[in-house]
Amino acid sequence: MVVGGFPRFQYGGYWFSMIDPWPGEWADDWYDSDDVYVDYMDGGYYLFDRMHPGVGIAISVSM
Repeated sequence: MVVGGFPRFQYGGYWFSMIDPWPGEWADDWYDSDDVYVDYMDGGYYLFDRMHPGVGIAISVSM
C-alpha cells in the first residue's frame, strides 16, 4: 500500500512506512519473495533483506 507517496505495510499491529527507496538491484517482487526483518540501530528502525545483506532501508514504525 502507498500512503502519502511512501510504501507502507502492517504487521503485528504496527505500521511500517518506508522512508528510503529500496535499491534498484532488488527484484521487483522482493516484498513477496524475499525474507526481510526489521532491526533498531543507530537511533532508528531499518528494514533488511536477507538476499541483500548489509543494506538497510530507513523506516518509521507506528501503531
